[in-house]
Amino acid sequence: MYTDEDLNRAVDRGVFTPDSVDSFRQMMAEARHSSVADEENFRLIGGFNDIFVVIACLILTYSASWVAGTVAPILGPLVMAAVAWGLSEFFVLHRKMALPAIVLLLLFIWGVFSTCTTAMGVQSSSTFGVAMAVSAVATGLHWWRFQVPITVAAGMATIVGFAFYSILSAFPQSRDWVTLIIFLGGLTTFAVAMWWDMSDRERITRRSDVAFWLHLLSAPLIVHPVFYSLGVLSGDDSVGNVITIVLVYVVMTLVSLVIDRRAFMVSSLVYVLYAVSRLFENYGGVGGNLATTGIIIGGALILLAGFWHNARAVLVARLPAVIQSRVPVLGPVKTHSMATVVTKKPPI
Repeated sequence: MYTDEDLNRAVDRGVFTPDSVDSFRQMMAEARHSSVADEENFRLIGGFNDIFVVIACLILTYSASWVAGTVAPILGPLVMAAVAWGLSEFFVLHRKMALPAIVLLLLFIWGVFSTCTTAMGVQSSSTFGVAMAVSAVATGLHWWRFQVPITVAAGMATIVGFAFYSILSAFPQSRDWVTLIIFLGGLTTFAVAMWWDMSDRERITRRSDVAFWLHLLSAPLIVHPVFYSLGVLSGDDSVGNVITIVLVYVVMTLVSLVIDRRAFMVSSLVYVLYAVSRLFENYGGVGGNLATTGIIIGGALILLAGFWHNARAVLVARLPAVIQSRVPVLGPVKTHSMATVVTKKPPI
């Protein structure tokens, strides 16, 4: 499996010419009836060997952590972080394996965080704040060494966590502002994601992968406080809340179309599905009407998936030029006739 980053590296080394790579990308865009940016590519797994390596890494890391923990509790997470870093030196830095890179990063951050909380002993807001700060620094070092795209999102999560626990520690009365703090953290994460996105509007470098993970993180941080404030997560399924849920998700969908990020919409969809499941549970007697609503929403999402590029072209074309110049580029809109489909149908 080859990525745009691999193609860019091949151009840098003189294996391919820039024109040949551009022609290849254009050919693939025409074959898929979609531009490269609209595909929202990101590298998750290169093959089954990635899964095999992940299983082996998990067994080794947890076993080493358990053995070290029998000697001293603090050694368990410390060894986990050290082993995860050591394995990354080979599987990430040299083998460039995507899935192991993600898993080893998460193990490293969890090991650092757990080491800090274990060392300080007392479980409090200040303890978690310090642990988040140390984890943020460790995440920064990991990015400097390995530059795994998800690392920036993980670092952003630790920074938001640090701000959250620091505010709670300094101002205990601010517990009433928890949802606001998380919401502001989500907006900040979204702004950082857009900064990365705007630096690669054609989405052919690693910056696009970084933005993908940041958008995946920002949506729950934004939506969760909204749903929590409405009381949906505690069982308040009034008609007004249902309408608000629909409106919030419509807004999220429109934003996703403009910035061309399905990840932003999908990660917030989890909360919508939860709310719908609560409605089914609490109002089983009108399940038929709710099921019809679910069919309509599901059908709309299917249509959106099939005609994402066309819908985005219509929406973005009506936005101010200053916004159009900052969102991913629009490719040519493809239309298909039945004759084209028949003549182009490959043999079975």
